[in-house]
Amino acid sequence: MGVIRSLRLPVLLIVGFFFLGNDLKAQSTYKKRVLETIEVDILTSLYTQEGDNAAVTGGIGTEKLLDFTPTIVISIPLNADDVLTIDAGISAYSSASSSNVNPFDGNGDADAFVESSGASGADVLTSALINYSHSSNDRNTILNGKLSISSEYDYFSFGIGSGITKLFNEKNTEVTLSVNAYFDSWSLIYPIELRNNRYRSATYAPSFTGFNGSARNSYSVGLLIAQILGVNLQGSFSLDLVLQDGLLSTPFQRVYFSDAVDNFVDNFHLADDIERLPNSRFKVAGGTRLNYYISEVFILRTFYRYYQDDWGISSNTAQIELPISIGDNFTLYPSYRFYNQTKADHFAAYNQHLSTDEFYTSDYDLSTFKANQIGFGINYTDLFTDFRIGPIGLKSIDARINRYERDSGLSSLIFMLGTKFIIDY
Repeated sequence: MGVIRSLRLPVLLIVGFFFLGNDLKAQSTYKKRVLETIEVDILTSLYTQEGDNAAVTGGIGTEKLLDFTPTIVISIPLNADDVLTIDAGISAYSSASSSNVNPFDGNGDADAFVESSGASGADVLTSALINYSHSSNDRNTILNGKLSISSEYDYFSFGIGSGITKLFNEKNTEVTLSVNAYFDSWSLIYPIELRNNRYRSATYAPSFTGFNGSARNSYSVGLLIAQILGVNLQGSFSLDLVLQDGLLSTPFQRVYFSDAVDNFVDNFHLADDIERLPNSRFKVAGGTRLNYYISEVFILRTFYRYYQDDWGISSNTAQIELPISIGDNFTLYPSYRFYNQTKADHFAAYNQHLSTDEFYTSDYDLSTFKANQIGFGINYTDLFTDFRIGPIGLKSIDARINRYERDSGLSSLIFMLGTKFIIDY
């Protein structure tokens, strides 16, 4: 913990400016701009999900979700060396499980497998990120800093970060070091039956205590090493360390005890307690990529990552993608991804925890499961931005669709569309 917290942003900035200072001593010569024109990316995704293990209702119940996320990313060259990027978006979602934070505010009988018709099932998340990057004269050093903010009805996040990239060996070797910190806070919204005495009875009188604090902080350090290994082969290795502390539990996720009396209103099981997890978590992830140029038509891209944390979870991710070039403008992207993980020490299914446990959760994201994802995409690239409307030129259009399946029953479908434009000025 002390090692990670000691890697403060000023240290990285000092190191970065040391390298940049050496570069500035070089004789001034003509240099190509890092970014020639303003670039605008308009991104849209539509995500749908189905499942029967909602954490809001203690590991059972509908997980139906619909999320629509439009985003705009603007990259602005400030001069030959500096680029400012602004990333802003909203995420509008409708969640059946979230609606059951209060399952009794609808018109029908309360039921974990039926979403409430009340207002709590929909929300909008807004987010914005500003990134500033500076490249040295010889383009062998890149220094960047960023600020981010996001907000929804029960959560607020503020983030800062910085990074330095150094290229060696005639740009055949690239090393990037990055640090990030996020300072988040919850609005403590608990299941309705635990904050409203109207549901208490002779058999239902839970001894409920809310959380003392609402802050959640995350600190991360990342290292990326990329290397050109041959004419047709490129590889990279990444290592990420993440430390979280504060309120890591979700306040409105229910838990049920096997040694407690079951109490129902309509068809809805009243909560015995809420999810309670340790107030710290340390994560380590290491990954590697290998990209092989087969021919002018085919490129093979592979990825593997191993993850482990001190909550008992370990996981493996393997992915393969085979871009296929169709002429000068079109590329197809078939892909497959496999994922598996072990469960957290504190996970148990619906109504399986004991009231004497110190920590407990029935969130199936922390369970043992395997998952498969198949995807397909198509990209159109306008090499010379022939399509123009005044100073605006089309650079590329990218469309992708992914189908995800867990062996626990969760399934999802996501469609993504991205369009990149350049603006001459």
